[in-house]
Amino acid sequence: MPTSKDIISALAPLADASRVPAMRAYMREQFPFLGIPTPARREALKPAIRAFKGAPPAELLGIADELWRLPEREYQYAALDLMAAHWKQFSAGDLPELLAFVMRKSWWDSVDGMAAIIGDVLRFGHDGMDQAIKHDSFWMRRIALLHQLGWRGKTDEMRLFRYSLALGHENEFFIQKAIGWALRDYARHAPHNVAHFINENKASLSKLSVREAGKHLAPFA
Repeated sequence: MPTSKDIISALAPLADASRVPAMRAYMREQFPFLGIPTPARREALKPAIRAFKGAPPAELLGIADELWRLPEREYQYAALDLMAAHWKQFSAGDLPELLAFVMRKSWWDSVDGMAAIIGDVLRFGHDGMDQAIKHDSFWMRRIALLHQLGWRGKTDEMRLFRYSLALGHENEFFIQKAIGWALRDYARHAPHNVAHFINENKASLSKLSVREAGKHLAPFA
């Protein structure tokens, strides 16, 4: 079975110092980088990640944790790539460990990556999300808002609307944006329901959330 060293070795030759300044600037100088573009990283990691097929959840989480501890941001991306590729090997019982990644080296890139993984693992369920929506960390609240992205007809509409209203008063940019994103995504399936929700609750939502939610709805274009 491969180890985190196999992933590290696959990425090392691709490091490009000339790309680092722009990548650091894009992430507001919060993280060091190797300077590897996403397409090159994913292509290089395919063999190593494929080799983890059938690995138990504890092993996947252990490798992801080892990568997460490394300073350069590409290693967190590699951990996300690994977990995303093998999400079917996780269950709701692994959610505490998965959610723990949300709280470490948090920024929109890693948090949104984890939201997608958690959404896949939940498989149209909502274990832990009622707790997440009330969490002290706005990153965890963002997970709760975004966990249904792409679910279309499987979306729990009332939960989505309830969560949006529960956080509608918040001034945090990443929460306002997430509300708008979640509503806009669901609007692809149920535009009239989302339009009605926005019309009825404009006073309880930020202008940013309303604008983002209504980007593809005629009344808010």
